Amino acid sequence: QVRLVESGGGLVQPGGSLRLSCAASGFAFNNYIMSWYRQTPEKERDLVASISRTGGSTSVADSMKDRFTISRDNAKNTVYLQMNSLKPEDTAVYYCNCPTRNYWGQGTQVTVSS
Repeated sequence: QVRLVESGGGLVQPGGSLRLSCAASGFAFNNYIMSWYRQTPEKERDLVASISRTGGSTSVADSMKDRFTISRDNAKNTVYLQMNSLKPEDTAVYYCNCPTRNYWGQGTQVTVSS
């Protein structure tokens, strides 16, 4: 059974940091590109970042490039999203995704508010 389980979300003040984790199971994690998306009630689900199978290549959306970092640990079947200098507009549900297989996690809420 394929599972993507996100964790690490929560309430943080503007300027703060969070590290999201996504634990994968049920498929050959290290064979696939992985991504993070986010969604608010007002918008469609937007791509935040992606990482290659080995982790040697990453991409982050322009609006977040200076603040967010994606990484992975294939030994732990886990992909991470380090988010720094968080802003209220970063408030969203963040989802882990395997784009090739269209696997999705259940999402983790990130709220940036004072």
